[in-house]
Amino acid sequence: MSLARGRDRGELALVLHSHMPYVEGFGTWPFGEEWLWEGLASVYLPLLGALRDAPVTLGLTPVLCDQLEALEGDAGDRFVQFLRDVRAEIHAEDAAGLERGGEHELAAEVRRAAADYREADRVFSEVLHRSVLPAFCDLAAHAPLELWTSTATHAVLPLIATDAGLRLQVGSGIASHERRFGESFGGGFWLPECAYRDGLERELAEYGVRAFCVDQTAALGRGSLDHLEPIATPAGPVAVPIDWELISLVWDPKGYPAHPGYRDYHGRTIHDLRPWNNGGEPYRHWEALVLARRHAREFVARAAARLDAYRSDRGRPGLLCCALDTELLGHWWYEGIAWLEFVIDEARLQGVPLATLPDALERISPVDRRLRDSTWGKDKDLSTWDSARVAEICFAARRAELRTVAAAAATRSRAPALGRAVRELLALQASDWAFQVTHELAADYPLTRVRAHAHQLDEALEALKDSGSVAGAALRNLAPEVDLSPLFAP
Repeated sequence: MSLARGRDRGELALVLHSHMPYVEGFGTWPFGEEWLWEGLASVYLPLLGALRDAPVTLGLTPVLCDQLEALEGDAGDRFVQFLRDVRAEIHAEDAAGLERGGEHELAAEVRRAAADYREADRVFSEVLHRSVLPAFCDLAAHAPLELWTSTATHAVLPLIATDAGLRLQVGSGIASHERRFGESFGGGFWLPECAYRDGLERELAEYGVRAFCVDQTAALGRGSLDHLEPIATPAGPVAVPIDWELISLVWDPKGYPAHPGYRDYHGRTIHDLRPWNNGGEPYRHWEALVLARRHAREFVARAAARLDAYRSDRGRPGLLCCALDTELLGHWWYEGIAWLEFVIDEARLQGVPLATLPDALERISPVDRRLRDSTWGKDKDLSTWDSARVAEICFAARRAELRTVAAAAATRSRAPALGRAVRELLALQASDWAFQVTHELAADYPLTRVRAHAHQLDEALEALKDSGSVAGAALRNLAPEVDLSPLFAP
């Protein structure tokens, strides 16, 4: 089937949203910077190989890029130490313990899994020479891959209190993208948590945003073919609905990752290793890869059916957008990177055209339809990030924003203390802290981080009054290109 003919049935856009809050230098296992090291080893390094020649839209949040960039310094030394000392040692120790207990198959699996970290070390040290972020840049330059950016620290934009605060998040995020990837902003922008409010597109358009994803499941109904229609906004940017009918095959408590044959994320040895499958048996990697191929084949067939149904009903090709958090693939779902590679191959075999969102939007015209306020969180609203349960986080971020904006307006000073206050504010505004509290994912880590950033911001604003310096550890590499000018705009 020719590509042009295949596109008559519509196009499938795979969107990977890659993000991690700023954890470099803030604690260790399991919620501090070793979370970053684990993500690098299990997700981001393998992803580079999976996306060769793949027309995928890859979002890289600026705060993730801040941390990938830091790997070229002493952060890279700590990552290598994590791989060679921590992970190698605990795999050897747990394998020996399982052998002594007569669990020979589990011990063999632990030894096999240790090779994942040796391979990460080889790729990082010998292939990439510690230059992870430039590797993504090179990949985009030589592959049909589209890179998108986002807000500076993954702030939920409808919860930003001031115009200046919004401009700090959006403007800094776009400036970061342009500096790092050496090109003008192409217009692709990931709305953190797909959080949209009426009129937000006007503010995005001021920064050159041309396309963003939205979740309109509550408005349109899950399974509606309307999800396959990009939506024109009066301000110019195109909103692309994500399709939960397809996404739920993966991102659902009963989705593919829950199959008994896949590796169990929750069953762990004494050192948090995972040699069991979801069915309670010893994990068998090759059997899981065969299963991942079958699920990829099924996923593409379901996508083809959605596209064909839309073509039959509307008489024109549609755009089917499947957006996933990248860390679902490889970290939460161990076989997810392999599944992604199989999906890319199966799309070719089954004649389902894959396209990046900007490429597809050149061919598929948007419709006029009103967008509804929404997120892709629980109940498709803001309750994950704005509720009584996370009131301390919400009020801390709101108070910090208002005080920082007011202090800048009162002093008109660009002293280093203001830059420090702004970075503490950006760290506070990350959506991750409220998400972790709502879903009980990280014990007291998020509240500890919020309280520490709020305290450091208070000290920075006090120092700003008399042009003093700020004591305490600075945010090492967060938002190095932050533009303070929005704080002084009329």
